[in-house]
Amino acid sequence: MDQDNEPVQPAVRPPAAPSDAGLELRPLPGSERAPARGVVPAAAELSSEGTIEATVMLRRRRAVDAETVLAAAPMSREVLAESMGADPRDVELVASTLESLGVTVVSTDLASRRVRISGTVATMGRVFGVQLHAVTSLAADGSPTSHRHRTGGLMVPAALDGVVTAVLGLDDRPQARAEFRVAEARAVSVSYTPIELGQIYRFPPGTDGSGQSIAIIELGGGFAQAELSTYFTSLGITGPTVTAVGVDGAKNQPGKDPAGADGEVLLDIEVAGALSPGSAMVVYFAPNTDAGFVDAVSEAAHAATTPTSMSISWGQNEDAWTEQARRALDDAFLDAAALGITVTAAAGDNGSSDGANDDRDHADFPASSPHVLACGGTSLRASAGTVRSETVWNNGAGGGATGGGVSDVFTLPAWQQRVGVPPSGTQTGGRGVPDVAAVADPNTGYAVLVDGEHKVYGGTSAVAPLWAALVARLAQATGRPLGLLQPTLYRAAGTGEGEAGFRDVISGNNGSFSAKPGWDACTGLGVPDGVALLALLEAQPAR
Repeated sequence: MDQDNEPVQPAVRPPAAPSDAGLELRPLPGSERAPARGVVPAAAELSSEGTIEATVMLRRRRAVDAETVLAAAPMSREVLAESMGADPRDVELVASTLESLGVTVVSTDLASRRVRISGTVATMGRVFGVQLHAVTSLAADGSPTSHRHRTGGLMVPAALDGVVTAVLGLDDRPQARAEFRVAEARAVSVSYTPIELGQIYRFPPGTDGSGQSIAIIELGGGFAQAELSTYFTSLGITGPTVTAVGVDGAKNQPGKDPAGADGEVLLDIEVAGALSPGSAMVVYFAPNTDAGFVDAVSEAAHAATTPTSMSISWGQNEDAWTEQARRALDDAFLDAAALGITVTAAAGDNGSSDGANDDRDHADFPASSPHVLACGGTSLRASAGTVRSETVWNNGAGGGATGGGVSDVFTLPAWQQRVGVPPSGTQTGGRGVPDVAAVADPNTGYAVLVDGEHKVYGGTSAVAPLWAALVARLAQATGRPLGLLQPTLYRAAGTGEGEAGFRDVISGNNGSFSAKPGWDACTGLGVPDGVALLALLEAQPAR
C-alpha cells in the first residue's frame, strides 16, 4: 500500500513581505561544493520566480557525547527530542528570520532538527548568498542528468550564524548511486534464493522477524505488490506487509527497467522480506539528493513505530559529499542508534577506489559512518547448504569488487582500535570499512524477480538488507532492540579468541586491501553465523 508522509508539522503562515534591507550574511562552514562532473549549462536557465524547496538543519539544543549516548539504553522518541533535538527557540528564530526575508516555512521537526522551506529561486539565492543555475552533468554511473547547480559555499543570515548547521537541496544533483550489479546470464556459476542464504549463514531457527519492523531507504524506483506476492509465493512463503512512504514529494513509482532503480528496490525488499517475512517493512522513497537522503533517514528513524533495523543500499565515495551533508546524515544515524535502530549500509561495489578516478583509495559513505554497520561482499560457492569456498568479491576491472578501506573523515572508533585498521591516505586512525560481509558477487548472486524478469543480482546492496533481516530475527530472539552492534561484535576481535559470531574470510582482495585472519578492509569481521551471533548477544547484558 502506498501512503505519503504527513507533514511533521502543518505549514506555518505564509511569509510576510520580505524585509532584507541591509541583509548581513555569514559563511556556512562545510557547505563548499565543487562543480559537478562534466557540467554544461542547460538550454534554458532557471526562472527566477520558480519555486524550490530545501531542508535546513539546526544545531542540537545541547552538546552530545556520542559514546555516552550509545552506551545507555535506547531512548524513546520523546526523550531524544528533549535531550538531543533542536531548541524550540532556535526553531522560532529560524522561522521568523527566514519568513521576514520572503521564505516559506513548510514544516518543522524538533526531534530531527529539520526545517523544510520553500521560496523562489531569486529569494533562496539572495537569502543563502548563492547563484543557482540549470545544468546537465554526469551522474555517478556516467549517465547525463539535469539539475540545479551551485559551486562554492553558502551563506546564512547573520542572526542564524551558528544556529543553522546545513542547508541541503538547493543544488539537487544526484547524491548517491545504487550499489547493485546485474549478472550476465553466461557468467552466473551459481545463484541462491534468500532462503538458501539464510540456511547457509545459519539464521537463528524458530525466528522470522515477527514483531519487528524494517525500514528500507530508496532514492528512486518502485515496486508492485503483485510482483512481490508472486516472488514470495514462488519461495513457498507468505511475504511481509510492505508499506511505501513518500518523502519530499517522491513516490513509489515502479517502472520497466530491471537494470535501473527498480532493481535496487525489489532486490532490497525481496532479500529482506524472504529472510524476515514476519517483519513489517516500510520503504521510504525520497529524491536522490543530499536533502532527500537526510530527510528519508530522519523520517524513518523518527517514525511513530521505531524500526528494528534500517537498510541502505545507496552511497558514494566520501569526497563526493559536502561536509555539511555528511555531518547531517551522520547525525541522523546517531539519532537512529540512540533510538535502538541498527542501520546497515552497503560498502560499495567498486573496490578500494570506490569508483573514483584520482588514483586514491576511498571509503563509501554512508557505510563509513561510525554509527552504521558497514556491509562488504564475498563470492560464495556452496551446495546443499554446505560452503565449498567463500572469498573476497573481486571480478576484476569493470566486473565489480567489494568496497572497503579507511575513512578520510571519520576517526577510528573505540571499538575498532584493536583490530589493526591501517592508515588512510590522509590520516592515521580512521574508521575502517566494512564491519561485516555476505555474498555480493553477481556471478554467485541472489535469484530475484524484477519487473517481471527472473534475474540474478549482486552487489553489496544485497548484503545490507540481508543483515537488516538478520538483525530483525536476532532482536526477535533476544526480545530487545540491538542498536549499534559494533561494540558487541568487535569485543572479541583482536584478542586471539577469534571473531565470535562470524566465519572468517581470508582469501582475496578488493584492490589495495587483502583479506587476512581477523578483521580486514574487504570483508570486515567475516560473514555471519547467525546461531553463534545469537549466543553472543544473549551472553551480553541488556543496556
